Amino acid sequence: MKKKNVLWLYLFLFATLVDLAFIIEQKIELRFFSKPLIILGLIGYFYQITKPISSTLLSKSILGALIFSLLGDILLLWDHLFIYGIGAFLLAHVCYIIGFKVAQKAPESLLNVNFVKTFFVNLPIYFLAAFTFYMINPNLGALKIPVIVYIITIVSMVTTARERYGKCNPASFWQVFIGASLFFISDGLIALDKFYLPIQDAGILIMGTYAIAQLMIVMGIRSHIIQPTLS
Repeated sequence: MKKKNVLWLYLFLFATLVDLAFIIEQKIELRFFSKPLIILGLIGYFYQITKPISSTLLSKSILGALIFSLLGDILLLWDHLFIYGIGAFLLAHVCYIIGFKVAQKAPESLLNVNFVKTFFVNLPIYFLAAFTFYMINPNLGALKIPVIVYIITIVSMVTTARERYGKCNPASFWQVFIGASLFFISDGLIALDKFYLPIQDAGILIMGTYAIAQLMIVMGIRSHIIQPTLS
């Protein structure tokens, strides 16, 4: 790994730790400087390592997901822009879905898919999403439809990550799947904290899981680029 690439990861790590410190110290106004740098570090890193394949759909989709995530992070710094932040992250998840589909061997034909088995394998994800919606539904108000659309999208992102099992190298699968799952957990914590009941140390939990999630996804895609086939 080249030194200039590692520097971007140091920026990611530094920004994450500083942002968490600002949350602990309740210096929320300073997060306008630290929070955007978290994903900016990963954008710089991913851009550098994918220069040779920058024209591919895989590179463009993952880079697009990171850019939309950066936009979402900035928008969510203002409470009155929450709906626009949701929109940015929804687009990020769509980009991740495309990237995850590309970062595997050719998907099965619909005629060969066992939909019953797929449903039951994904059932824990569906259950957690449905339970979270059940808890927050009474307080959603005008946001109900956007939140439903967002939940469907992030569930699709997580299940797409899970469906890569056996269709890519194990390191890539587990890194991406754990990252997608942590993203799901982070968003669930945001929803519960905002629309159900305030969670103690929610900011730390949300940003901690979110930062690790994005890093794991990027590293999982990197693993796929290095070794696109099963070992």
